Amino acid sequence: MTEKNTDLPRFPEPYWRSALTFPSFSKLDTDITTDVLIVGGGITGITSAYLLAKQGVKVTLIEAGQILTGTTGHTTAKITAQHGLIYDQLITDHGEENAKLYYEANTDGMKLIKDLVEEHSIECNLTAQDAYVYANTDEYISKIQKELRAYQKLGIRGDYAENIPFSIPCKAAVIMKDQAQFHPLKYLTSLISTIIDAGGTIYERTTAMKIEDGDPPTVLTDTGHSIKSNQVIVASHFPFNDEKGLYFARVHVSRSYVLGIRTEQEYPGGMYYSADSPSRSLRYTELDNGEKLILVGGDGHKTGQGISTIEHYEALKDFSAQYFDVKDIPYRWSAQDIVTPDNIPFVGPVTSNQQNVLIATGYAKWGMTNGSIAARILTDRILQKDNRYAELYDPARLKGVKNILQDNADVAKHLIKGKLAINHKTPEDIGIDEGAIVKVDGDKAGCYRDHDGQLHIVDSTCTHMGCEVAWNSGDRTWDCPCHGSRYSIAGEVLNGPAVEPLKKIR
Repeated sequence: MTEKNTDLPRFPEPYWRSALTFPSFSKLDTDITTDVLIVGGGITGITSAYLLAKQGVKVTLIEAGQILTGTTGHTTAKITAQHGLIYDQLITDHGEENAKLYYEANTDGMKLIKDLVEEHSIECNLTAQDAYVYANTDEYISKIQKELRAYQKLGIRGDYAENIPFSIPCKAAVIMKDQAQFHPLKYLTSLISTIIDAGGTIYERTTAMKIEDGDPPTVLTDTGHSIKSNQVIVASHFPFNDEKGLYFARVHVSRSYVLGIRTEQEYPGGMYYSADSPSRSLRYTELDNGEKLILVGGDGHKTGQGISTIEHYEALKDFSAQYFDVKDIPYRWSAQDIVTPDNIPFVGPVTSNQQNVLIATGYAKWGMTNGSIAARILTDRILQKDNRYAELYDPARLKGVKNILQDNADVAKHLIKGKLAINHKTPEDIGIDEGAIVKVDGDKAGCYRDHDGQLHIVDSTCTHMGCEVAWNSGDRTWDCPCHGSRYSIAGEVLNGPAVEPLKKIR
């Protein structure tokens, strides 16, 4: 009998980064000029750099940390146009024509990935899979049926089923045929090689701090240097220049969780997503020894809010134990996603008055296809080509006003709550591997005691807009409940929109 170890890993680490050698690049140490500057080394930034460099455009990409460590490195990497129960809602909110455009855009994003894999013979575990959205409650049966009718209206190839090949309860499911999955970092590291071969330049550990208006615009970095470029693509997940266009008030930030589990039973194939709450996501990836690692995801919530985050990992562990014969859990990690008010990403000029500064954000957990088509929309714009999806994704649209008002009321509530909260703990009250807001010299501070007993104390006020951060026990980070900025125990920025670190007190 196989020995089992179903304990959660001590530290979060995505499977995608294991056993891979990544290219490394130097920090920017001088002022430079380029045709196009791309801020952000995820799927949108790297794909944009690839498409432009192949056309002879002088491209420079900068990344605040290391490339492929952000959201793209923490995805479940489903390549699909099935994004939950979205198409019936898109028809209601945007009409049949735009709902069909959204489907076609994401199908084209999937095709772009497949075409590049074939063109460059990329070994990235790309496999065709059917995608399921399933319901296990009576409430959602009718919603599944409405979604199938939406597929039929839009000409989407879909099937209906009353079960899925697991013991997981299922009363109805809608199936989108011929979707795909892959290893995202094997795919993107191959594109990076092509970017460099085509004359592109990449800098790591170089944070974009500010964009100065002008013709051309100038990006100032934390290294004290400037980058002049004719066009700027901000593909940094949450736009660091979010005061332009008030994006901090137009989106909200969500976290979700993933376990990588090994099981005794064979995985039947397919990708699965539950319509009911709490959400559950399933897919597999193949390990180097041919064994399948099942990725169990879900338990989304607004960043910095809700229960202790380790409980979300525990909930996924309980779900896995209930429906799989789990041998061990070698991986766990979490992901951060930006959600727009109308569930369509913002891709295009940051404002109508800044046509040479472009953004891409708001993929809402579906970044593989949305991020790829975003790269095509942006590069077509720079190359002065028409793109049939540009208007649909245009950030200038104003949809979902009700959701905007709700999100901003939530921000105000957490801003006030954080400022008024009374804390009686001191650093001496904090135990090993424990974090909390404490009082230091009469002021609030974030305090964590590591496994060696050393204290790490930082100012607890988010450097973005002044909200008070909260301790994330699952990932050992400080998370802002207002706009989703995240910081390490030492105060370094892990996720924007913040660009300045938390002040280190001790």
